[in-house]
Amino acid sequence: MAVGVAITSGGGEAYQGRVTYLLILSCGIATTAGLLFGYDIGISGGVTSMEPFLRKFFPEVYKKMKDDTNVSNYCKFDSQLLTSFTSSLYLAALVSSLLASPITRNFGRKPTILGAGFAFLAGSALNGTASNIYMLIFGRLLLGFGVGFANQSAPLYLAEMAPPGYRGAINIGFQLLVTTGVITANFINFGTQKIKAGWGWRISLAMAAIPALTLTTGSFFLLETPNSLIQRTNNHQKAKAVLQSIRGTPDVQAELDDLVKACRSDETSESPFKKILRRKYRPQLVMAIAIPVFQQLTGINVISFYAPVLFRTIGLSETVSLIMAALVAGVVGFLGTVVSMFTVDKFGRRVMFMFGGIQMLVSQVAIGCVMAAKLGDHGVLSNGYAYAVLILICVYVSGFAWSWGALGWLIPSEIFPLEIRSAGQSINVALNFLFTFIIAQTFLTMLCHFKSAIFFFFGGWVAVMTVFIYLLLPETKRIPIELIDSVWKEHPFWMRIVQEDDEKGEV
Repeated sequence: MAVGVAITSGGGEAYQGRVTYLLILSCGIATTAGLLFGYDIGISGGVTSMEPFLRKFFPEVYKKMKDDTNVSNYCKFDSQLLTSFTSSLYLAALVSSLLASPITRNFGRKPTILGAGFAFLAGSALNGTASNIYMLIFGRLLLGFGVGFANQSAPLYLAEMAPPGYRGAINIGFQLLVTTGVITANFINFGTQKIKAGWGWRISLAMAAIPALTLTTGSFFLLETPNSLIQRTNNHQKAKAVLQSIRGTPDVQAELDDLVKACRSDETSESPFKKILRRKYRPQLVMAIAIPVFQQLTGINVISFYAPVLFRTIGLSETVSLIMAALVAGVVGFLGTVVSMFTVDKFGRRVMFMFGGIQMLVSQVAIGCVMAAKLGDHGVLSNGYAYAVLILICVYVSGFAWSWGALGWLIPSEIFPLEIRSAGQSINVALNFLFTFIIAQTFLTMLCHFKSAIFFFFGGWVAVMTVFIYLLLPETKRIPIELIDSVWKEHPFWMRIVQEDDEKGEV
């Protein structure tokens, strides 16, 4: 492969190797797990705005939308049953991400990714053939199990396989495939909603089987990560052979030694969920909790889940709403993620978090001001203001895509030591889905009650999380994954907590 890199470890030694075709193939297969998540995000938002789908499964919402002129613009889609369809997936994903932790730890990253593909296949089949609301929601639960397994294991796989100097870009490939899934789903929705017979929503839901089949088939050819091989089997020779294959060089001893050293700290039988509560892992635990919570409190679900609903709220037609959703949530998000891939290992994680936060905050406040001043409960935005809101949403989505969208998955996957990595990632994914579930379940009600102020609500949280990153997150770019715990010992705030625990351990 043409790209060569020497990676400097924390100890001053150099990891030899280059980005090989085998590495690209393995990571490329793993990133398709992001397609599952992205396709579902795009499909569910579009399908819930299709009139035949609403007429069949949610007739009260359809009647309110079509016939009740006294209902506020912000309240037409307020239905707990409708939000249950969307959010049931994320409740299932929460549970399955915790179940995935012991599987990932004891059996490897590869089996967990494979299980994700099978669960998503079953869910897509059930949703595409659903004849009642119970089949629909049970299918969503199966999809949720697939997404939970995929999101727990795939980012870990990418972080462990990638060379330190390219870990950010390779890991963000997962988010890039999420946005690819969103784009694909939105354009499929645009095509299927034109089917006059009214069964286009079935095609949209059933085609989730395509990314699931891609992941399932590809998983059979995945290499297991050398980190997992050492942790589970203590087979140094096999781990060394994998390292030599993916690095394209026989000289991998320095990296192997760091992996073996990291594994030695994992020789106790204590549960990783109990280990992560130790004081020396306090920084990682705080990040595992704060980052997924903050990622959902950016307000991205306002756009991701309900973009077509939101665009219909400001007065656009069903067809135009689906087009706008495809362009905004899909294309803009995709381009923003590409920017992140090419800059994250150059400028670092903190800088991108900071600038993305400022960009989101300014655009959210501006959207709230326009909608408060010009929309009202029963009005319609003029074309000029509607397109102004659309442009501001594009600014917001791009800011999220290259900051919290990409880095919200990257940072948790790279900061945990091997002994708590599976538990830490499970906590991260579970909390991500918990708050996704909460916001998905409450957003339409919040939109009804908060009205335009909902953008100020999420904007306030963006301000809080930007300050949090500035004060508490150290830079992690280009640091080998098994040596990354050193950043906490050098951070002005965390060093006191970590060093104090080390001193107590020595005593």
